[in-house]
Amino acid sequence: MAEQIISPGVFTNEDVPTILEAAAAPIGAAIVGPTPLGPVNIPTLCTTFTDFTAKFGTTFESGSDDHSFLTSISAFNYFQQGGTNLLVTRVVSGSRGIFDAATSSFVAPSGAFTDAGIGSGVSTNLFTLKTFSEGVVLNTTSSVGYYTQSESGSLSSGSKDNLRWEITNVDTAKGTFALSIRQGDDSVDNKKVLETFRSLTLDPNSDNYIEKIIGNYNRQVAVDPDDSSIYIQKLGEYPNQSAYIYVDEVFETTPDYLDAAGNRTQDAYTASMPVAQIGAFVGGRGTLFTEGVTNLNLNDKISDGNYQGLINSDYTDVMNLLIDKDEYKFNLISTPGLIYDSTTDSAVNTLINTVTSRGDAIYPLDSAYYTDGVDAVITAAEGLDSNFAATYWPWVLTTDPLTNKAVWAPASTIIPSVYVFNDTVTAAWFAPAGLTRGSMRNVILPARSLPRGERDKLYEGKINPIVKFPSTGVAVYGQKTLQSLASATDRVNVRRLLIALKNFIGTVAEGLVFEPNSLATRNAFLAVVTPYLELVQQRQGLFAFKVTMDDTNNGPDVIDRNELRGSIFIQPVKAAEFIVLDFNVLPTGAEFPG
Repeated sequence: MAEQIISPGVFTNEDVPTILEAAAAPIGAAIVGPTPLGPVNIPTLCTTFTDFTAKFGTTFESGSDDHSFLTSISAFNYFQQGGTNLLVTRVVSGSRGIFDAATSSFVAPSGAFTDAGIGSGVSTNLFTLKTFSEGVVLNTTSSVGYYTQSESGSLSSGSKDNLRWEITNVDTAKGTFALSIRQGDDSVDNKKVLETFRSLTLDPNSDNYIEKIIGNYNRQVAVDPDDSSIYIQKLGEYPNQSAYIYVDEVFETTPDYLDAAGNRTQDAYTASMPVAQIGAFVGGRGTLFTEGVTNLNLNDKISDGNYQGLINSDYTDVMNLLIDKDEYKFNLISTPGLIYDSTTDSAVNTLINTVTSRGDAIYPLDSAYYTDGVDAVITAAEGLDSNFAATYWPWVLTTDPLTNKAVWAPASTIIPSVYVFNDTVTAAWFAPAGLTRGSMRNVILPARSLPRGERDKLYEGKINPIVKFPSTGVAVYGQKTLQSLASATDRVNVRRLLIALKNFIGTVAEGLVFEPNSLATRNAFLAVVTPYLELVQQRQGLFAFKVTMDDTNNGPDVIDRNELRGSIFIQPVKAAEFIVLDFNVLPTGAEFPG
């Protein structure tokens, strides 16, 4: 169906025989799944694995042992194989709204003290800080109002997952102080400082004002009152410089603390300065798993209705948010641990519809539980038909980098790293399969060996086999999409070629919106797009191409509709999946054919 053109924008279309239409815009990959920490249902960009663990945590305790979610294992492999941008969305168990961030405990001003100690009657909290991450795990185990350096006593107990704050270097002459964010399981004598902000002030007219330096920008999931759709509401004016917290509110300010000569304008301002103190974060809501859940199913124990403690409906809000391709850019999305089950109303179907609607990403999904056999895998795939999705099997044994344990994982946990390695060493239009680009470097072995007969059966059923070769290790040995009809887009490399082309050309076209529909504008477009397609052709992505943007497709009727049309014809290069070598044995003395 042609897209209805109403508001200004760039519209890209595909013309593939018997197959779908699409749109545009990829950058990096996306992973959706549970994590120990992080904002809930809010897509968040991570640029390194260290950045990922700072925002979404590392391990969690279940029973008497530490575990990792598949989300973390997938992120580690992605970054290790050359990935740079990863859009991560944390999914939690339960309905939206049961999770909250933690808030800093009472920040005491110097006016709260008399010569005898605490208790002057001044009880105003100077400011509050909030954590980006959400959940009760952010709360320090036993809450304290504050602990000053002049008091005796011990710090409230905490863990590696929560935080405490500390104010030091208070200078009433300058009106400045330092604020540090510390790990919750540290102590006075063994501080684990995560970040420090120096020379802060409560003077809103100063460049060092606390909100300006730390930042007060935050995002929340909101509901549109008219159509009940969800969206991300953006709050705050100042960009965040902290990886852990933002300034929620400042209650006491000291405007123009210093005059032009550098002298304090009001002596009374000293009572609004914080004292050196240490405090906790409290008030976080939401447990990692639904209360009462005793059968947390991880790794090979994942089963229908228990995907690492989650169910299908837990993914609903995320799917609805990620349909916005202007806000969230990615060319690949995965949900490691979420298994497609053809007997249930699966969130996988929703995500396939999401990527198909976006037209700019491919979804490597899992269609089998750990104990499923070949026939069950093929039966599940029969119910799926999309060239924006692909599936791989069997499960694989890999090493969890956070616990150093060997764990079983569905294939989609590792596939993003295969794709990004392929793109790093070649380009998106090469097949992410085979012994060179399909190697699964951190995989120990697949859950079962696949002789040729089973591989043939799987490939015919649109399943890409994962195979262990004696001398070369484990590799992806197929690159079919889940499209049922035979055409160019039933292969992963062609689908990803189209995604790459539309991303680049669509970005070029964005610069033409509201420009005159003139020869100069069209030539400017061709001057960029044609060399790019020539480069793709030289790099073995295209056999041939043709770009038309002239009077033949921009007649008076098109111009009068305020449209600028371009036609791009391409012949994709196909991957050589079947190598046929004919050996002819000739008698001695026979001549070889010319």
